[in-house]
Amino acid sequence: MKSLFCCLFFTLPLILFSQELKTPMEISGPGYTGTYEEVIEFYRHLDEKFSVVKMIPIGETDAGEPLHLVMLDTDKNFDAEKAKKDGKSILLINNGIHPGEPDGIEASMKFLRDAVESSRFVRDFKDLFIAVIPIYNVGGALNRNTNSRANQEGPEAYGFRGNAQNRDLNRDFIKMDTKNARTFARIFHMLNPDMFIDTHVSNGADYQYSITHLATQPDKLGGELGKYMQITLIPTLENKMEEKGSEIIPYVNSFGTTPDKGYGIFFDAPRYSTGYTTLFNTLGFMIETHMLKPFPERVEATYHFIGSACDILREDGDEISRMRKDAHSSIRENGDYIITWNRNREKSREITFKGYEGVMTDSYFGGNRLFYDRNSPFEKTIPYYDRFDPGIAVGIPEAYVIPQGWHQVIDRLRINRINLLPLRNDTTIEVEAYRIEDVSYSQRPYEGHFPHRDVTLSKSMKKISFRAGDFLVPTDQDGIRFLIEVLEPQATDSYFKWNFFDAVLQQKEYFSAYVFEDIAKMMLESDPQLKERFEEAVSQSESMAGNRRAQLDWIYRNSSYYETAHLNYPVYRILK
Repeated sequence: MKSLFCCLFFTLPLILFSQELKTPMEISGPGYTGTYEEVIEFYRHLDEKFSVVKMIPIGETDAGEPLHLVMLDTDKNFDAEKAKKDGKSILLINNGIHPGEPDGIEASMKFLRDAVESSRFVRDFKDLFIAVIPIYNVGGALNRNTNSRANQEGPEAYGFRGNAQNRDLNRDFIKMDTKNARTFARIFHMLNPDMFIDTHVSNGADYQYSITHLATQPDKLGGELGKYMQITLIPTLENKMEEKGSEIIPYVNSFGTTPDKGYGIFFDAPRYSTGYTTLFNTLGFMIETHMLKPFPERVEATYHFIGSACDILREDGDEISRMRKDAHSSIRENGDYIITWNRNREKSREITFKGYEGVMTDSYFGGNRLFYDRNSPFEKTIPYYDRFDPGIAVGIPEAYVIPQGWHQVIDRLRINRINLLPLRNDTTIEVEAYRIEDVSYSQRPYEGHFPHRDVTLSKSMKKISFRAGDFLVPTDQDGIRFLIEVLEPQATDSYFKWNFFDAVLQQKEYFSAYVFEDIAKMMLESDPQLKERFEEAVSQSESMAGNRRAQLDWIYRNSSYYETAHLNYPVYRILK
């Protein structure tokens, strides 16, 4: 009896602790994913059990709950800067940006647990520093439901896409409207990762693969890193995934047609996670498991992708680190920087695609509907359009000058560790200045903004008086790409396009016509050149001919009464 009691006494705690090291899906079944509390509790136990794992609350989220970061470091330092000096490669994994897509949440828990329990742990991970954000969209994870992912095959319950402000966090990396995005920037710059993985579940066409990858666009990444991404990294990654039993292809971005006709690469603008991380020369992957594949299969594929990424960092980590360091200087040496890209719809490469025949059948609601017949699988060679051609390019200035009043922009630059030099004295500087000649406005809100689209500029050299405390921002710094992308108004996701400078689009002072008419008449009579320009403008404009108000407005805008701030972009360029 005593022997049995002792056996139970010593065995029971081991059983309980073993259960603590199981993921929520392993405990509750293949149709389950952990709640926010369960996921954090799992990592807390992992931290307590293994000294090579550390979890810390690292910043705020819009939901009021902290954002956590889990780190794995065989040296137990948990200092990314020291890890880099020691020659380690850093991998950052972001999970649950859309908590209804929880595959990475479960896969990351299983991967770290399996790693530290492996007999080969030190050998396999001594050259790596792995960091995991367990659940990025905490507010969405707390808003748990069973219905919002209408097209998805499990799990039974999950979080919601919108965060606590109902914002899509995967549109917020560059504009940083949320506390989540600001905390992410802090994490990202603290780690300075060599590779970044953001885990998702796709919508769209049906096909045989359980996972696809959306890699940083090689043309946009450019230089050695872009070539390495296209020629070496992606093919190696695809081979490793196939060896692990989770074949992977580029993200299937085919809207309006079936993918067997060919499809094009997705453009990861800086608003997206991988578009943002690219600006700091981090190799980024947004992985998309397929919504119609069983949840456990999707989790397994995500698990294999993390493992494959670690394999590549072990093999090529030193070379990746070198190329990242060289990228900064090579950008400046180019002289010009491309701020917009156009999809090349003619050049393609062939890829093997395993899909299902898509047929049109009668719709219950009238007309036709697309139906993918899983009883008719196929394997075809199709065109994949993965090239982008340069659009608008700008010369890289020596520095920008930003008046201190634009503190929303200045705050965002600081969050991203951009070096800002306040002017010590009132100073007059010769700068290149932009004027907004035309801009198209969005008619519908998008993520809390009305983003601008097409922007037409004119530019001129001016001597501008700046005040002590205004900021000189040199481009010779690691954040050069970020700096250009947010400050050049025509760039894809510039702060101008995201409405941060909209105040300059609105005129603040006007005139009363019955008073100004006498002034306008006097101006024309005393300035023959102005009168000649005025008469030419009237003759060339139908809207001005016979329109007293329009004619007075033209004279007003060409007088000293017209405010200098209107339509003048308040960020200035110091040229070489």
